[in-house]
Amino acid sequence: MSRSPTLGGVGLPAPEGDEIHHSERLAAAIRARIAAQGGFLPFDQFMELALYAPGLGYYAAGAHKLGADGDFVTAPELSPLFSRCLAAQCAEVLEGLAGGDILELGAGSGVMAVDILEELQRRGWLPGCYRILELSPELRARQQATLAARAPHLLSRVRWLDALPQGLEGLVLANEVLDAMPVHRFRVGADRAIEEIGVRWAGGRWQEGAGPPVSPGLVPAVERLQARGLATAEGYQSEVNLRLSPWMRALSEGLRQGVVLLIDYGYPETEFYLAERTGGTLMCHFRHRVHSDPYWWVGLQDITAHVDFSAVAGAAISAGFELSGYTTQAHFLLGCGLDRLLAEIDPADTDAHLKAVQAAKRLLLPQHMGERFQVLGLHKGTPRPLCGFGLRDLRERL
Repeated sequence: MSRSPTLGGVGLPAPEGDEIHHSERLAAAIRARIAAQGGFLPFDQFMELALYAPGLGYYAAGAHKLGADGDFVTAPELSPLFSRCLAAQCAEVLEGLAGGDILELGAGSGVMAVDILEELQRRGWLPGCYRILELSPELRARQQATLAARAPHLLSRVRWLDALPQGLEGLVLANEVLDAMPVHRFRVGADRAIEEIGVRWAGGRWQEGAGPPVSPGLVPAVERLQARGLATAEGYQSEVNLRLSPWMRALSEGLRQGVVLLIDYGYPETEFYLAERTGGTLMCHFRHRVHSDPYWWVGLQDITAHVDFSAVAGAAISAGFELSGYTTQAHFLLGCGLDRLLAEIDPADTDAHLKAVQAAKRLLLPQHMGERFQVLGLHKGTPRPLCGFGLRDLRERL
């Protein structure tokens, strides 16, 4: 069985028979990769297989992931207020460009796409095309069903892609995309020696261990942190995303002119690598339970890491982007008019008003999503002030 040497699934709901069979098939594929690489698999490769192995990985297989029946709920699922605020920012950009397209990366259930398109229609700024780049076949089918059911009159404007487009003018939206990118994990040994964390299979179980780095780029990435006084204590463990730079270059090459909005949970570098955050930021999600064991029934749970927004900004600038702004989700949504949208709801409709207010609290309050989630804006072409960063721009923290 694919159980962890740490948590072993304590306190989590038990998977069902078909789920167990699915996980065991994926575990066999990962074990084959470990054997082919001499018995040690860097964690980023384990995470990539666990999430994206064709037909078997968490995002490549057919189980529900979002919503009450899935493993987690994202902001667009929580309330249309989130997407309507994003639409306000999109309308401002599209107006400044005199038109353009929107590309959404990883569109989840399709709810955000529907809510954005309907709000843009109300504002008179529908994009020429709303493109969706989705790697999960199950989620792509769900998006198509959602759009067909809720906004069939707008379906003709939507196109699903298998790769980043070229020559895009308009906006790129990525909500909770970066946290699902495979990350490298490292450990600091004696005298600041850098070790790479990876996975072995021995004694019928996953065994996590640290050894000499085998992944190109890991050592200089951690050495740069240590040169700034971060990640220096013996035993300190954390993550770095070495895939950011090529991903950002591809994104830049595909966008001729426009704005990129990246929304995710994370920190600037100095907070990401706090001395007291000795175990890193890795999190797993299974049926709305959050835990830290990535080896529990592989393929059945989401595996994520918080985002180092300083690293994202640095990779973006190197790829040819300029910074438009950086702020908390709360400040961004308020800058886009969330309070005005709330005021439009008739207080006499008690149920609708109460539901909207409760959702707004979860989107805005620090103890919920308001400060845990951050928004980074990038642009190519003529810079324009963006309403989402008008209340408070925190780019000096990056």
